[in-house]
Amino acid sequence: MADETIGIVGAGIVGLALGREIALRRPGTRVVVMEKEQRVALHQTGHNSGVVHAGIYYTPGSLKANLTVRGVALLREYCQDRGLPYREIGKLVMAVREEELGRMENLYTRAKNNHVPDLRKVSKDEIRELEPHAGGIAALHSPRTAITDYPAIAREFAKDITGSGGEVRLGFPVTGVTTVPGGIEVASGQRGITVDRLVLCAGLHSDTVARLAQDRAEPRIIPFRGEYMLLKPDRAHLVRGLLYPVPDPRYPFLGVHFTPRVDGTVEVGPNAVLALAREGYRLAKVSMRDLLGLAAYPGSWRMAAQHWRTGVKEYRGSLSATAFMRDAGLYVPGVGAKDVVRGGAGVRAQALDRDGTLVDDFRVHQVGRITAVRNAPSPAATASMAIAEHIADAVFADA
Repeated sequence: MADETIGIVGAGIVGLALGREIALRRPGTRVVVMEKEQRVALHQTGHNSGVVHAGIYYTPGSLKANLTVRGVALLREYCQDRGLPYREIGKLVMAVREEELGRMENLYTRAKNNHVPDLRKVSKDEIRELEPHAGGIAALHSPRTAITDYPAIAREFAKDITGSGGEVRLGFPVTGVTTVPGGIEVASGQRGITVDRLVLCAGLHSDTVARLAQDRAEPRIIPFRGEYMLLKPDRAHLVRGLLYPVPDPRYPFLGVHFTPRVDGTVEVGPNAVLALAREGYRLAKVSMRDLLGLAAYPGSWRMAAQHWRTGVKEYRGSLSATAFMRDAGLYVPGVGAKDVVRGGAGVRAQALDRDGTLVDDFRVHQVGRITAVRNAPSPAATASMAIAEHIADAVFADA
């Protein structure tokens, strides 16, 4: 119905992209985005590295692969139309050890199956032509991989929503979700709003908000903090484009890499350490509630049993700049702890199943007229506009 009210919980880039998509798709529908913070894009979107991924890494045919390829095209067009930053600076995925060459070859096959544009293999000498200061013995070159400003895009999405007659309601932490005759009541303390349909895009809190809506408990969100170093300004010239390692297929994380930003800085990172709070952007931030939730969940212990060695290594890098930069120096030889300063950090909402499996693909649950986005991992920002199309299809499947 064109006069419906659609509620969306979460004003990150996915929630805002969805609000915009619904407003465009169904004129006359009132969209209300509810956000606990006083501004949009404060958490995962606001701590994003700014990379527009081309689709190299993802399992062909998966939702993640399909939505990423579609999302890149939509995002590029949107940024060009709105005058937002979008720079195709290219990416090198570099092998620095002989044993990585087989994984790199598998990655090339996967990327070609995902129709990554203009991807090619490059030799050691060709790496130096593209990146004179880089290491590596072979690489994949993705010239169309880009960088952008995701918080700026999210703010633009919010303007699209309000410009279409919708609302972005800030300072509205959701404390209750109740299905009532004719709608869904969403409470924030003593305040409330009744909507016809509700979509939960709560990111770091997606499992707790979903439980308010009587969705099943799994997957749970395990927060991983990703910490960055910044190349000192007089060393930033050493990196032209994005420099990435060949990823370990056992993990959803891509490893420490070099990332030029649209503001001219160059980040090194992130690592991936278990955060002690869902919004634990600092090492000292601890939430006993979040820790008790982690300890009570069987999947946490099963994950720890599988990956504790990697966890120890990541924490070592968190505490020591020298350890952090040890592997990074393989990709830009000579760059070490003396060349960087501590940068910012982000927290990734990593979904975890009860058996200890790190959930890799997007996961969306339907509970009556409530749609719960339970896992929207990287590259959710890249794919946000395509994810919005996909979720809107699910929301209105019975319309």
